[in-house]
Amino acid sequence: MSFTTDVKEELTRVAPTCTHCDKALLSALVRIEGTLFLLGSGQFRLEVSTDLPSAARLIVRLLHGIYDLQTELIMRRSVLHKTPNYLIEVPAQPKLEAALRDLGVLGEGGFTPGIATHLVQKRCCASAYLRGAFLGSGFIANPRGDFHFEMTVESEAMARALIDIMKERGISAKIMQRRSSHIVYLKSGTAISEFLALVGAHQCALAMENERVIKSVRNDVNRRVNAELANQQKSTDASVGQIMAIHDVVDRYGIDALPAALQEIIRLRVAHPDATLKELGEFADPPLSKSAVAHRMRRIEALAKE
Repeated sequence: MSFTTDVKEELTRVAPTCTHCDKALLSALVRIEGTLFLLGSGQFRLEVSTDLPSAARLIVRLLHGIYDLQTELIMRRSVLHKTPNYLIEVPAQPKLEAALRDLGVLGEGGFTPGIATHLVQKRCCASAYLRGAFLGSGFIANPRGDFHFEMTVESEAMARALIDIMKERGISAKIMQRRSSHIVYLKSGTAISEFLALVGAHQCALAMENERVIKSVRNDVNRRVNAELANQQKSTDASVGQIMAIHDVVDRYGIDALPAALQEIIRLRVAHPDATLKELGEFADPPLSKSAVAHRMRRIEALAKE
């Protein structure tokens, strides 16, 4: 299964904190995954679709348990993707309009955009609404790759309402438009983990944090290795330049004509071409400091330039 499916499966098992949480959850699912049909004379028919069987069972249970609505569950199979899809049909019935008003889908003037404030007044209910929104259209990329989270909604008003709820909980999300839809997205691994914890997907949040820590350690190791390789390359380049300078000086003057201090450092460098200046100083007898070795090398390089 994908990481998104793991998250959604866990979310369907989250118990409500208060008696109103399930209404907030159902409202988000109906808003995002539902299609409302006006049949005339104030009658409505509702369809809600989902790809997740556990989500379909949850929707049916909430429609029955909260509003005592008649439903019909139909499983369809996509010809293109060969995957099942579940359609919950809620036929026209006396209790449906009142339920839609209670869920904030219908108001005095008909269909209402955004999120009804009475559904998300409590912190736990706001979290339940976000849980339903993610169950409806959420996606999280595998945390082993790049961190990416998004929820797709039809209207900008709904997208901004979701962002406002997340912002109140310290999660900063952004909006982008993709064709006729609006995407609420996060790119930070920390923000995604915080969202998962907020909506109740604690196991997936821990898995996300583990991957984030592993990535951080791996990146730190890579940085250290790259820095070490760069230092080794720099040291090698310097050593090659010093040996070339030594050849020029020895060819011109002969090693016996040079001061004893320079003769010693020449022999050490030729004997240990890969050694650092500090290591060359440790090979000397008596040992020399790194600055003393560097000073002698500069004298050799100056003679080579002459």
